[in-house]
Amino acid sequence: MTAATDAHLPAPDLGIPRFAEAKAPSTQVGTIDGDNVLPPDGVTPETTRKENPAVLNGTAPAVSYPKSRIELLDRFIDEPRPLRVAVVGGGLAGILAGILFPRKVPNIKLTIYEKNRDLSGTWLENVYPGVRCDIPAHVYQSTFSPKLDWSDQFAPGAEIREYWQGQARKYDVYQYTKLGQKVEASDWDENESVWRLSVRDVASGEVRVEEADFVLMALGRFNAWKLPDYPGINEYKGLLRHASHWDPSFDPAGKSVAVIGNGASGIQLVANLQPVVKQLDHYARNRTWIATSYSGDERTLEPQPISPEQIKSFQEDPQTYLKFRKEMENKYWRRFATFFKDHPDNQALRERFTEIMRKRLAKKPELLNDIVPDFSPNCRRLTPGPGYLEAITEDNVDYIRTPIKRFTETGIETVDGKHREVDAIFCATGANVDMIPPFPIRAKGQDLGTTWRPGGKYGYVHTYLGLATPGFPNLLFVHGPHGTGPSGTVPHAVETQLTYLAKLLRKAAREGIKAVSPSQKAADDFIEYADAFFAKTVLSDNCSSWYNGGRPGGRIHGIWPGSAGHVTAVRREPRWEDWEYEYLSDTGNRFHWYFGKGWTAKEADPESDMTSYLRVPEEVDLRDVHESWWSLP
Repeated sequence: MTAATDAHLPAPDLGIPRFAEAKAPSTQVGTIDGDNVLPPDGVTPETTRKENPAVLNGTAPAVSYPKSRIELLDRFIDEPRPLRVAVVGGGLAGILAGILFPRKVPNIKLTIYEKNRDLSGTWLENVYPGVRCDIPAHVYQSTFSPKLDWSDQFAPGAEIREYWQGQARKYDVYQYTKLGQKVEASDWDENESVWRLSVRDVASGEVRVEEADFVLMALGRFNAWKLPDYPGINEYKGLLRHASHWDPSFDPAGKSVAVIGNGASGIQLVANLQPVVKQLDHYARNRTWIATSYSGDERTLEPQPISPEQIKSFQEDPQTYLKFRKEMENKYWRRFATFFKDHPDNQALRERFTEIMRKRLAKKPELLNDIVPDFSPNCRRLTPGPGYLEAITEDNVDYIRTPIKRFTETGIETVDGKHREVDAIFCATGANVDMIPPFPIRAKGQDLGTTWRPGGKYGYVHTYLGLATPGFPNLLFVHGPHGTGPSGTVPHAVETQLTYLAKLLRKAAREGIKAVSPSQKAADDFIEYADAFFAKTVLSDNCSSWYNGGRPGGRIHGIWPGSAGHVTAVRREPRWEDWEYEYLSDTGNRFHWYFGKGWTAKEADPESDMTSYLRVPEEVDLRDVHESWWSLP
């Protein structure tokens, strides 16, 4: 896109004069005497009037003025150019983008690509027995549109799915969404300053190319699931499923099953399958802390319904609900100290969790040594795991830490030579925790995944503030690398990240910026700071987690290097000096397209309110006087 193609944006005919062709200025000039400008020799006001009757008609005599090399463009400064923004992913982050961007980015042309048949991401894909959120439902919702009648403190997955799809309907997100459309590649066209996305229609298999000015990666953290690479896995004749690809027709009652993995989904599966199966073999490679809930409340396997009386009080009195919600959410902002090495709060967690686990394993106390980790709590994401420890002490469960050697036609063989036959194998082995995009993203002669993989240019996930990466213009991230803080809540973190990105998009649309990316120095400085920060935390202990991409000792990239309040402060005021820009105008003048002809469209509209800044004094908050981006002047 060039200056010529955007200078074309037709301004409405609102009485503002168009620019006529420049006429040659007079060559007769005056002189300057102190603060007074003297007319040319022999010219006086009297002779001017006699020799130039036009003066009497209100026409000033021509004088010399410096000639600019640029011509003004016929556009208003408050006419942002349309931006085509492609959002890849329709989970929580994609839905929030579909809600916030149209309201924060004027003239946006938004498209959300979702490979599944509907929105809600992980909550659409994960339907295994017992799936539910492991934080309270009242915390796992948007900050601006809460659900007052959650059925349970820890809502089941179906209810969470219905909530987020309901948000999409409420705010008309579906109008921007293309369902069943899987992005398989994205290539930057340097000449046109656009991204070209290869999009496959999941139903037909047809691939087409669509263009966007900006691409926002909103893939989430648990989306790109994959089966493990065990030898012989394709030889197994029984039912083989990843937890994120559950077969709802499978009836586990009376069956012998294996569950591989003891992350969140594996723990939930074991707790819910154990009571109904004949035999359950649980393969757990890693030790893990089994905690209470993140806010310190006790989790149970049984439902924890919210009483009708409490729901009624929420519905009848907004202040009652607000107080309840603030008290609950506040707990998630107050646990930051537990992430630091040798901090008393972390040591207290270790002691508390060990005691809880000892009590729950009372039936088989010998399991405690196999489960309690040598790393600190919070090195891996804490897992409440209600009912899990009780389940693995039952007689129909074998807790197996011996590594798997191979799959066979009928079951699994471990490295000690023992073979166990099962009717079904469920791999709760997580998703692509290295956060490398699942499809090629190419720009300026490099592929993003290649630069981030071991042996690549960086060898690790390398971003600026978890928002973008050098060398990949107009490519943005949300709820990905460094997306959320160790404390706080996911919806709040996603909303503040999207708000920052909306400011960036507004800047590009308003100022005629065709390409923007963070500087190499800014990104390097951020990584250097993150390395210094994480070294002080238990996140850098010897554990495998999605924080470090599944590599103990690997750089932490799954979480923000600071508290939730810290990342909120960083996102509140962007450091525009950390970004590098290319402009639509080919003149090299950054203000050429941006400033237009020196007018606002609002001034040209006789019905517009030019004094919106005037208010009743009692309504004025001096902290936001003259700060609203959506209203000029």
